[in-house]
Amino acid sequence: MFTLVVMDSARTATASRTPLRALATEAVHAGRDDLVRQGLHAPPIDLSTTYPSYDSRGEAARIDAFAATGAEPEGPPVYGRLGNPTVARFETALARLENTEAAVAFASGMAALTAVLLVRASLGLRHVVAVRPLYGCSDHLLTAGLLGTEVTWTDPAGVADALRPDTGLVLVESPANPTLAEIDLRALAHSCGSVPLLADNTFATPVLQRPAEQGARLVLHSATKYLGGHGDVMAGVVACDEEFAGRLRQVRFATGGVLHPLAGYLLLRGLSTLPVRVRAASATAADLARRLAADPRITRVHYPRIGGAMIAFEVDGDPHEVIDQVRLITPAVSLGSVDTLIQHPASISHRIVDADDRRGAGVSDRLLRLSVGLEDVEDLWADLDAALRRASVATAPRSV
Repeated sequence: MFTLVVMDSARTATASRTPLRALATEAVHAGRDDLVRQGLHAPPIDLSTTYPSYDSRGEAARIDAFAATGAEPEGPPVYGRLGNPTVARFETALARLENTEAAVAFASGMAALTAVLLVRASLGLRHVVAVRPLYGCSDHLLTAGLLGTEVTWTDPAGVADALRPDTGLVLVESPANPTLAEIDLRALAHSCGSVPLLADNTFATPVLQRPAEQGARLVLHSATKYLGGHGDVMAGVVACDEEFAGRLRQVRFATGGVLHPLAGYLLLRGLSTLPVRVRAASATAADLARRLAADPRITRVHYPRIGGAMIAFEVDGDPHEVIDQVRLITPAVSLGSVDTLIQHPASISHRIVDADDRRGAGVSDRLLRLSVGLEDVEDLWADLDAALRRASVATAPRSV
């Protein structure tokens, strides 16, 4: 049975923040609250790398304050690596959508995850508890120990027992990439105790779930995907409380993984249509998932209970032939764009994960991942059906 959850438009209030407006309203207006006062309608793009200041004493005090807490410097900008007004607009808007105090943007999703790990490692907390599957490069970053981290892989039920005094983070992705496995985030957050739970919310987006409202302290997005939504921007962002955001800004300043202002502008624009895009693509995906589940050429379909625009399915034949035979659907990595993409995780997005670990996490060699876009469902089904048919012909044994 496949279900599609459409987020209620009810306003949510927290004790520490202004009550949220409806999600669709926030998506359009958040980060733009000051435009009318400036006589502007569209947000401006600030491409400056540096800013003039004749008050060097005041500037020194602001830099000292940033070094102490990571709080955004008050007053005019100082330098592009400290912060940018255009990027700040996107951060403000994303925090509103995820219902967190702050958000910090980076040059990519992997840069954002790296910054989180560095913040915890700076406190001597290098141990990470993680649940597979994760995005393949996230898995690799943890397993390879490139940042000096040590990882314990477990299932959700084993998280509490896997915690150690030096555990700095619990990392999960729900729905997971690429199997779309779901985790009860509220129950898992309880199991984490005082250890921060980081939930990768790339697939669901705040349209379908807000992990911070379920107890996650950190919410990670590869903003390259749905937040941008058009396949033309690369970025990452962490939504969190202000205290953690300050540490992330300090790491971003020191390591230089800043987001370009043009990317910040495109992301802010992308957020304005995020609810419409996610809901439309999700409705199409749910329809395609039902059709695939009834197709004898498909052995298994993965589609999350909360809905969404991602489908994973396992074919009876050769998945590479299916990839080769699509015509309307684009065979490419990434996801969350307005056009539909298909890829073979075992060959591409999760190739870097050890084969046994990959299969143990449910990423079979016959699994295909489909990111459903905004095309008409009948056109997409016609392309999938034809690709499956041609793939079957290509792999069928020939009589002599």
